[in-house]
Amino acid sequence: MANVPENVPERLEQIIVAIKDNKNITLPRLARMFMVSEKTIKRDIKKLKDEGKIKRIGSAKGGHWEVGV
Repeated sequence: MANVPENVPERLEQIIVAIKDNKNITLPRLARMFMVSEKTIKRDIKKLKDEGKIKRIGSAKGGHWEVGV
């Protein structure tokens, strides 16, 4: 992908830290924190979930994140 920034792996690690700090953090909040679009955050979250680094427990509204599952 030609337009993927260099700092993607760093952002993924920062997302994990943010989730550890607040297991109820929302995708819009993450997008604002990292100054990227929600679509970018969704792509990052999918990658982290596919790698087994994070997991969503419960529903989208009432659930929370778990790290290192």
